[in-house]
Amino acid sequence: MPLALDTNMRFKFSILALLLEVIIIVLFGIFVEYNVDGDVTLYQLFQDVHVMIFVGFGFLMTFLKKYGFSSVGINMLIAAFGLQWGILVQGFWHAVSGKIYVHTKSMINADFSTATALISFGAVLGKTSPVQMLILTILEITIFACNEYVVTELLQAKDVGGSMTIHAFGAYFGLVVALVLYRPGLKNKHENDESTYHSDIFAMIGTLFLWVFWPSFNSAIAPNNQAKAIVNTYLSLAACTVVTFALSSLVDQRGKFSMVLIQNATLAGGVAVGTCADMSIQPFGAMCIGSISGIISVLGYHFLTPLLASKLRIQDTCGVHNLHGLPGILGGIAGIVVTALNKENRQNHSTHAAVQLSLPGRQAAALGITIGMALVGGALTGGILKLPFLGQASDQNCFDDSVYWEVPEEEKPHEIHSNNYDEHSRLEATM
Repeated sequence: MPLALDTNMRFKFSILALLLEVIIIVLFGIFVEYNVDGDVTLYQLFQDVHVMIFVGFGFLMTFLKKYGFSSVGINMLIAAFGLQWGILVQGFWHAVSGKIYVHTKSMINADFSTATALISFGAVLGKTSPVQMLILTILEITIFACNEYVVTELLQAKDVGGSMTIHAFGAYFGLVVALVLYRPGLKNKHENDESTYHSDIFAMIGTLFLWVFWPSFNSAIAPNNQAKAIVNTYLSLAACTVVTFALSSLVDQRGKFSMVLIQNATLAGGVAVGTCADMSIQPFGAMCIGSISGIISVLGYHFLTPLLASKLRIQDTCGVHNLHGLPGILGGIAGIVVTALNKENRQNHSTHAAVQLSLPGRQAAALGITIGMALVGGALTGGILKLPFLGQASDQNCFDDSVYWEVPEEEKPHEIHSNNYDEHSRLEATM
């Protein structure tokens, strides 16, 4: 008979979380120092990015009617743990005399690293335990830091807003994890895998926070052209939003708007313009990228998400493929095209001896390597998360806060089902 799933987090989560935090504190004590000469003028942009990570991402995932505590709470856990780990693993690649120096820019980059884990969290939302998410955060941010070093330092490719290294990476990493953790019992839609009027309003709050602050996200670490990055992102988001509303009505037979599309596809313009946000693409170019991303995202939600679930066994809870994956690839392609159209870039070879490619070639290589590392890393991580003692809930108890949280009495379900792998084992247990 299959083993029962133990969702009691009292010891396994507490010991793991405390142990990891102690290890991080020790590593900070050995390696991390202040950088008193850091650029404090970036602090305003850091604040905007920080709000996106903790408020925007968290509330965007509150659309599930019985999973609001976990959406916001586990988001906070991932972000708080991930930013510490991100400072370390990113800092090791840029250490000076064996020391990691913390300043505002490194804090922004640490927040960026946590974004990848939060994107992947969206793909498996409602189907994983807090222990699993801690492990995913450690592994994903580590692999992200390696990929980022290859893309930005070795290839010297441009990706100021992280279309490739953050969004595409996080999306395809999470999708492969979702594939490995596939639950046949959820093939038919779960009763809790849906929203209510009020949960959709909370999710829309997350959308608005992300939408308003996205120009800061794409311009925060732009070396020379922050003004261009702000304007390009601003216009791309605006055009994307109008197109999303138009297509949302068009794909519905009754001509009504879909809150799922408005919450998510309106943000695709910020994702897609990220790679070339600080380039001279002209305002109309940014608006074209935003419009195309809106079309791709809406069509992805309408047609691709059901196909992925039914044919490829990828249960993408939040539709990260349509908000981050496809627009991230579009951003990577836009970067290749824009750099190829610049005559100087065709002869602009990397100064790194191992890379003798023009800038468009390096952009293409960066996109391919990023997707490849995300797929491989996601597969390895998913295999580890599949271990049966990591506290995951049974299929019947997915998308339910009461498995891991104390919830008010009026919100508690009438029955918490046994955490067994399948219905057959539950029936045997009652005999």
